[in-house]
Amino acid sequence: MIFISEEALEKINEIKTTESLGSDFFVRVSVVSGGCSGLSYKMDFDNESQPNDQIFEDKGTKIVTDLKSFLYLFETTLSFSGGLNGKGFYFENPNASRTCGCGESFAV
Repeated sequence: MIFISEEALEKINEIKTTESLGSDFFVRVSVVSGGCSGLSYKMDFDNESQPNDQIFEDKGTKIVTDLKSFLYLFETTLSFSGGLNGKGFYFENPNASRTCGCGESFAV
């Protein structure tokens, strides 16, 4: 399962409204090679499922990831922090053995 915090949910709904994204759009999260710790997170809006997608729903929001990324994202929470010192969207990943200072890359 992949989870979403209340703050991230509010921001996602705000973005979907601002960008006029319909109810068929969902959050796609994935893990790609790169970053100072070896792996980086990627997040987009999408409206087309792929054959090996893993589909979850939390707080009424559909979250989709590919099978390979799910191995790294199991039990992860997508969060959001705003304000002057805010990080924007970030991932609280219990599988990460270390993260970089920017919070955008990790290692397992």
